[in-house]
Amino acid sequence: MEKQIAIELKNICKYFPGKVVANKNVNLTLYKGEILSLLGENGSGKTTLMNMISGIYFPDEGQIFINGEEAVIRSPKDAYNYKIGMIHQHFKLVDVFSAAENIVLGVKEAGRFSKKKIAMRVREIAERYGFDIDPKKRIHEMSVSEKQTVEIIKVLYRGADILILDEPTAVLTPQEIEKLFAVLRKMREDGKSIIIITHKLNEVMEISDRVSILRKGEYIGTVETSKTNPKQLTEMMVGKKTDLKIERVKTDFEKPLLEIRDIVIDKDDGSRAIDDVSFYIRGGEILGVAGVAGCGQKELCEAIAGLRPIKSGLVMHKGENIIGLPPKKIIEKGVSMSFIPEDRLGMGLAPSFSITDNMIIKNYGEGKGPFVNRKAARAHAKALIEKLEIVTPSTETPVRRLSGGNVQKVLVGREIEAGPNVIITAYPVRGLDINSSYLIYDILNDQKKKGTGILFIGEDLDVMLALCDKIMVICHGKNMGVVHAEKTTKEELGLMMTGALDLTEEKKDKNFGIAKDSNLTEEEWQEMEEETNNENHGKESKGNE
Repeated sequence: MEKQIAIELKNICKYFPGKVVANKNVNLTLYKGEILSLLGENGSGKTTLMNMISGIYFPDEGQIFINGEEAVIRSPKDAYNYKIGMIHQHFKLVDVFSAAENIVLGVKEAGRFSKKKIAMRVREIAERYGFDIDPKKRIHEMSVSEKQTVEIIKVLYRGADILILDEPTAVLTPQEIEKLFAVLRKMREDGKSIIIITHKLNEVMEISDRVSILRKGEYIGTVETSKTNPKQLTEMMVGKKTDLKIERVKTDFEKPLLEIRDIVIDKDDGSRAIDDVSFYIRGGEILGVAGVAGCGQKELCEAIAGLRPIKSGLVMHKGENIIGLPPKKIIEKGVSMSFIPEDRLGMGLAPSFSITDNMIIKNYGEGKGPFVNRKAARAHAKALIEKLEIVTPSTETPVRRLSGGNVQKVLVGREIEAGPNVIITAYPVRGLDINSSYLIYDILNDQKKKGTGILFIGEDLDVMLALCDKIMVICHGKNMGVVHAEKTTKEELGLMMTGALDLTEEKKDKNFGIAKDSNLTEEEWQEMEEETNNENHGKESKGNE
């Protein structure tokens, strides 16, 4: 039986100001009842292409055919009329509304508005595909996977037969990913056509029927998943052979650079983000932090970097608490810290500034005289562009005009070039293609060899298991334990991330109060126990007096 074509793109082109070619003569076919993965390096035009299908952009050249007929899609409303829905990586939901209210927002219902009928329709869709959802639950009370469920049901409620998912597994646990894949398979069986944009090759191999590859805005080809492998796909993406192995560099671990003890941090709304968490950042070690999005990772790294108040607890360096000290004082005490935040444009970079100007931001106060040395900064920016293969028209291009992956390269490059001995990094490869991601891993390993202590907040557990020395898992602000990456599994980490497994309860030290199998050596534990016993003895003596 011949396959029916759901959507076909012919010679699609899209240009942006500054002679930027986002897509050039792209031809793509999606069949009914299939899952198609879309791969490509950063700036290869994947999201731009999907934005044209979903009505956010309009192609400058080429044609789009839906079910064999030419379609003109000038807005998301037009896309919905053609039964196309896109689930974006950053959800488009109203936090104070319930799931049902978000799902029907903007939909014109016949007759009177009935919450009961809407909830019934939502439950019907959920039961049909295997979703787990409470229509009355408000968005701000939901986990990331629940919010994603709302987004998917939102497009299904509008009758979508063609679904586009942008990095759908980026912030999900292994268990949540399995649930999502089970749902997608049911949707495929029901005749839905699905396009997934992702950088995770293991997931591409598991869920997709075919894979289409873009490179520098041009269509390279489409292969059947069953007849390819990750190595071949990577070579098609980057145009050359690439080693996909992440090296875990062995170093002689030094004494801790920073000791975080009993730290308590609040969120912006006053609720608890981090609750009584203790750990060490060692020189020459990468400590991973795993957890479902929203469990306090963001607040933890911001607090250590000095950008968020710490309610209680200590951040110690060589026995001295550095909380509240200005950055210059902290540097004078021997802690040179670089912070790569999750919000790359909002917090990490100045979007309207050029790459050159963003480089100057870090060290403009170090120059002599009232004027900055733009010539040196421009040369510095140019060297970074070449080193990290940043796709940009020039060093003077505003960073907001770059693709998300290239923006991340600018941020990571600037922070690494500052020569820190402590790096706090949140999702440093989010949105980066395979080639760029491995470049960042190599840079972090180089820093590790130099004795830099790295706190690595990540989302891809396969990467964390391969790159990190130890992994601390956080669930609802609590430390579930610190495990050796070589001695654990994705399944164990997933259980810890959901709170089903708490190693700190099993291995809690009666004196110090944190997991004894933390990232401390036995000698350090003995020292700490002696200190604690001495403190307790002192208290007892004082009490007797």
